[in-house]
Amino acid sequence: MDIKQINSISKFLSLVLRHQPDLIGIELDKEGWADVAALIQQINASGTFIDRELLDLVVETNNKKRFAFDEHKVRIRASQGHSVAIDLGYSPQIPPEKLYHGTAEKSVSSILNTGLEKRERQHVHLSLNVQTATQVGGRHGKPVVLTILAAEMQAAGYLFYLSENNVWLTDLVPVQFIRLESPF
Repeated sequence: MDIKQINSISKFLSLVLRHQPDLIGIELDKEGWADVAALIQQINASGTFIDRELLDLVVETNNKKRFAFDEHKVRIRASQGHSVAIDLGYSPQIPPEKLYHGTAEKSVSSILNTGLEKRERQHVHLSLNVQTATQVGGRHGKPVVLTILAAEMQAAGYLFYLSENNVWLTDLVPVQFIRLESPF
């Protein structure tokens, strides 16, 4: 299996497990879990070949750890980023003093007017480090890293969650907690 095929299957899994489970006729439970056997069967029925060994490889080698198996490895879900309504069951956590959000240069003025909104997703995604935020921002154009005053937000009553793959999540980031500055 080459890296191109693994990436293609990873993107397809992201689509199905985060946004469109009905695309292949599976259902996610209220916490976003899908039955592994049903997932494999329905992916194959849709015309893409996958077996358990390949699914394990895609989950294990995903550098962003976008997917997780349950403790018995009979269910799978996306770690975050859902546009379908689910409850990931994350408990509120105390964030570090600062977090970072990577975006494209073209989006900065809008963000500085309205703040960071989750829009069609369940949460705003924040990074623990500048490097990750820069990579995220680079997916959408020339990257800009925004510094988020997470400790101040938390002190003001905003909740933060930490996903299984170490992405910080919150419902929104108001403008007063965003800094456009070099985070170094």
